[in-house]
Amino acid sequence: MKEKVIITGNAHPFLEKTLAEKGYDVRYQPLITYEELTNEIADCTGLVLTTRITVDKKLIDAAPQLKWIGRLGSGLELIDIPYAESKNILCVSSPEGNRNAVAEHSLGMLLMLLNKMNTAPAEVHDFIWKRNENRGTELSGKTVGIVGFGNTGGAFAKLLQSFDVTVLAYDKYKNDFGQGYIKEASLEQVCRYAEVISFNVPLTADTKGMLTLDLMKSMQQQPIIINASRGKVIHLPTLIEGLKKGYISGACLDVLENEKLDTYTAAEKEQLQWLTNQPNVVITPHIAGYSHEAFLRMPTVMLKKLGITAP
Repeated sequence: MKEKVIITGNAHPFLEKTLAEKGYDVRYQPLITYEELTNEIADCTGLVLTTRITVDKKLIDAAPQLKWIGRLGSGLELIDIPYAESKNILCVSSPEGNRNAVAEHSLGMLLMLLNKMNTAPAEVHDFIWKRNENRGTELSGKTVGIVGFGNTGGAFAKLLQSFDVTVLAYDKYKNDFGQGYIKEASLEQVCRYAEVISFNVPLTADTKGMLTLDLMKSMQQQPIIINASRGKVIHLPTLIEGLKKGYISGACLDVLENEKLDTYTAAEKEQLQWLTNQPNVVITPHIAGYSHEAFLRMPTVMLKKLGITAP
């Protein structure tokens, strides 16, 4: 009897095809709910996740035959890792698959904002031709802070090299990684000197709501904030207050606390509308790590880590 694998999110056809070729009974169910999965997982050997399903103790207990869980992309915060490991379930993610995509997107949002590309084209569309008002600011020579120097933080720093910037990188769990234009720094130093600050952190108890008003008050250069990591790292009302008070000069967001826009309250709608109306804010719909190349690379990396394909 074939071992069963359920794919619970949108994935490149390569994943289903490869698993089938390796002898698995593959169920591609990108819209499956937590409740439906709980009822179907009893005879499951493998589980593939994206960002929708939380794998908690209840779900793990419902899957006595589960051997592995693969995450397409970065972050394993949706999985109760200690409990899964206590059941000898191998858990892997694939941040190497989309780190470059996130880095390129972050850089793209930043350059768009610095050069007024988010507002000037719309003006030209309306036959408005303003040059002085749309004068850009160069990234070259600036100091860029990176909070979290893992896969995506490191990839972002690599892309910045040609801009002759100084990178101040803070990572709570790493050290001895600085070299050349990349300087290890404390969070206090990042906030004091950086003109751009990118958050590249997983969602944990420490990073939820990490961008506080007090932290923004300590940012002496009124930096542009970038977040293409996890939406809950930044509480939107706090960000809005920071923008209104001038603690920060702009924001580039690819993720939001609540990305289900059809569930928004009146207050949430007002907050998002205010942000999207600001010329110093760029918001994209959680697409940074979702490039065509990353879409294929993520399952490729995941399968290799699981030992299903050759390393």
